[in-house]
Amino acid sequence: MYDYADMISAVEKGRARDITALTESALSAGETANNILNLGLLPGMENIGQKFSENKVFVPEVMLAARTLNIALDKIRPLLVGEGAKPCGKVVICTVNGDRHDIGKNLVKMMLEGSGFEVFDLGVSVTEEKIVSAVREHKPDIVALSALLTTTMKNQAAVIDALSAAGLRNDVKVIVGGAPVTEEFAKSIGADAYTKDATSAAAVAKKLVSQTM
Repeated sequence: MYDYADMISAVEKGRARDITALTESALSAGETANNILNLGLLPGMENIGQKFSENKVFVPEVMLAARTLNIALDKIRPLLVGEGAKPCGKVVICTVNGDRHDIGKNLVKMMLEGSGFEVFDLGVSVTEEKIVSAVREHKPDIVALSALLTTTMKNQAAVIDALSAAGLRNDVKVIVGGAPVTEEFAKSIGADAYTKDATSAAAVAKKLVSQTM
């Protein structure tokens, strides 16, 4: 069996220079793109995510790991499509209307992609109408909403209300997060889950998707 230890280490340590050669080596050895993803890339991202949750590494290290993973993903993505590989779920993500802070949202996006999700990033300060439209278009399993200001937290609730008014609330799970957001607040607005950081967001997303299967 092919040894993925070097690839796992390259992702975990953010060695972007090495990842292309390692990916090409695995392909030359006859490994499928699906194996490269699930046995080499995702385990490396899971390792860095665990270290992040334990405060052993910080945002820059996670971003380097995500960049390294994405370099390899760009190379194997066409092969994954040919092999019929499917993402573990779809997520629409954004910061809510009035909030232009995107560092946390971007980190959550990276961790979700690194966990095998297809992510549709709507950007920052996104209106409820645009989110509803994206849900209709992409048919995601999850809508992930970030708010970094106490004044914009209420717009997470507004999105949930808009999804309900559009008849879409039962079709998606809603995750909320951001510095001022709490689990109590998430419950009070009817969100399905609250996540305190990017690592927990990926874990919670996987759990929510597994519950709907």
